Amino acid sequence: MIAVFVNCAAIILGSVIGLLCARRMTTALSDIIQTAAGIVVVIIGLQMAFKYQNIVYLALSMILGGILGTWWDIDGLILRFGGFLQHLVYRGRGKEEQGGKNFAYAFLNASVLFCVGAMAIIGSFKAAIEKDYTIIFTKSILDGFMAITFAAAMGAGTVFSFIAVLFYQGALTLLSAFVKPYVTDVLIAELTGCGGALIVMIGINLLNLRKIKTANFLPALLLEILFVLLDPWIKNIVHF
Repeated sequence: MIAVFVNCAAIILGSVIGLLCARRMTTALSDIIQTAAGIVVVIIGLQMAFKYQNIVYLALSMILGGILGTWWDIDGLILRFGGFLQHLVYRGRGKEEQGGKNFAYAFLNASVLFCVGAMAIIGSFKAAIEKDYTIIFTKSILDGFMAITFAAAMGAGTVFSFIAVLFYQGALTLLSAFVKPYVTDVLIAELTGCGGALIVMIGINLLNLRKIKTANFLPALLLEILFVLLDPWIKNIVHF
């Protein structure tokens, strides 16, 4: 679990640095940083998205996953949890001192960004089974720098994304021995592609092109896993 704690610490440190820098920024400079962050996030997302191996599975997962997520209101649940964290942290303070209106959105977007991706999965497995921390430590450095940008652009909610990383990567680490046999190169590629699509959505939100409820599409990741596991049977029925 030490690798997970290091990753969380990097996110917290990066977020604190970003918040300290943000205090000296003008609104115009903050907008520039948010736009730059949006462009970078879109590029990262596209690089990941194009690693898919079956466009049909990706399309079905995104569409059906979005429908399920909207039905369950996952975005709303996470935002409410972010609001709960904001209330705990800033209890008794005025609204102007509560980290800005983007607290819950920063928590949501940063959580998705730091948890979705092949490095989180493979890194957790290698750290737990092979005691190889290289991937997670590399991810920690990248997450730390992204946390600086996110915190500067969106605010204090970014800090608390470490909670999502702690639970997600912690669970992967603890369950690695049971889950690893099912994690093939194909599954990693499909999850990376689907996760990339989610990250592109975050970039679109940062660029203010459109407000997308990104978290509502999280079930797409589970559907991708299901499609890959059922792939042999699906191919016997439908050939594509």
